Amino acid sequence: MRRTIVAGLLASLAFPVLAQTPTDPWHAQGRELLADLIAIPTVTHRTEEVKRSVTYLKGRFEKAGINDVIVKDHDGTQSMIVRWKAAGKPKKKPLLLLGHLDVVEALPTDWSRDPFKLIEEGGYFYGRGAIDMKNGVAAITNTILRLKAEGYKPKRDIIIFFSGDEETSGNGAKRATTEWRSLIDAEYALNADAGGGAKLKGGPMLGFGLQTSEKMYQSFSFEARNPGGHSSRPRPDNAIYDLSDALKRLQAHRFEPMLNDTTRAYFQFRQKGEKGALGDAMRRWLANPADGAAADIVEADPTEVGSTRTRCVATRLEGGHADNALPQLAKATVNCRIFPGVEAKAVMADLQKLAGDKVTVSYIDTATPSPPSPLRPDVVKAYTDQVHKRFPGVDIVPQMSAGATDGLFFRSVGIPVYGVDGAWIVVPDDERAHGRDERIPVEAYYGNLDHWYGLVKAVTG
Repeated sequence: MRRTIVAGLLASLAFPVLAQTPTDPWHAQGRELLADLIAIPTVTHRTEEVKRSVTYLKGRFEKAGINDVIVKDHDGTQSMIVRWKAAGKPKKKPLLLLGHLDVVEALPTDWSRDPFKLIEEGGYFYGRGAIDMKNGVAAITNTILRLKAEGYKPKRDIIIFFSGDEETSGNGAKRATTEWRSLIDAEYALNADAGGGAKLKGGPMLGFGLQTSEKMYQSFSFEARNPGGHSSRPRPDNAIYDLSDALKRLQAHRFEPMLNDTTRAYFQFRQKGEKGALGDAMRRWLANPADGAAADIVEADPTEVGSTRTRCVATRLEGGHADNALPQLAKATVNCRIFPGVEAKAVMADLQKLAGDKVTVSYIDTATPSPPSPLRPDVVKAYTDQVHKRFPGVDIVPQMSAGATDGLFFRSVGIPVYGVDGAWIVVPDDERAHGRDERIPVEAYYGNLDHWYGLVKAVTG
């Protein structure tokens, strides 16, 4: 999963780009890592390719002299845990660095370029995973290899966890926080799968997001059952109609709006530059969180959907068993992204009330709670310092992701997680994660290599 970065501020000006040639040897190595990783098509169902990526990275770490590399075979795929031990007695608990190796499918027939070959063109690197998230995996790896080569001696253990199934089941992260907890236990984690900056076309940098919160993922089943019968003799009740009525009520429903420290800080930033009715609504809501009407105006804006509350939506539908028979079963999947701090059982109770007594609501999967991470001053300062080295004075904005990353599993067991990637994109043109012709500005990629190098050094020295 990848984040939408500092939404709501777009422009359509020209953005000149120049070809980039890495003169820094560590940038050159970073380019090589990105090219090699993109060339391995680690689509989740192609598990042998995920394993090939693990083997490749294991070899790079071991060649650099980092030999504490554990490969975990699980659920048909692999994840890996790398530990670089502190020099002498550790001063603090370990630091955990997070990323994932798998990517969503990319069909060559859908792309204008080969999705599994790094192509530099027009100031961009193209390839599946350029944003989500081989960029981050390469940046973390390059940082560790560089620090090791320079003789750096970390004062705390540095642990890397790269999962192989974040885009699907998340079983690697689930197992890491349960079965393998002793191998990854850390004071906090820095996640390369969240955070980052947004820039206008030809214009200024809008800001960088520091992700400290993400919604909880939970799916529910809506089922309507009926005795059925022959289609020539319609009944007054009908499973499809009953389900349809319930889904229409869901469509119109809005859960109670709410704020936490992350979203309050985000909207404090957003309201500064937002004019008109939307800006007024943000300011009214911040002044009075009980002003549901103001929150509804905010939620209605396309750039802020999901930012003010829990949202649920129907995503799958099935029903009936024959063209000439009344349906005995009609069923829908409703996917919810639940605001941090809200329990799944409370959402299910609300959904059952909406659905009525003709439709049964039940869990499809088990949600993992993801409490917000506190805004640690040391992490905020380290991230801000690195961003400001490249973009002096740019705003750093706490963010809540509407989607989910592996980070939610670590938050759920008490390990705070911070999305601190240093890459940036041009909005909306580069919002292509999971899409056609995924790309990252070359300048942003090389800047991210320097960002992670400085960030890891700052929090482990």
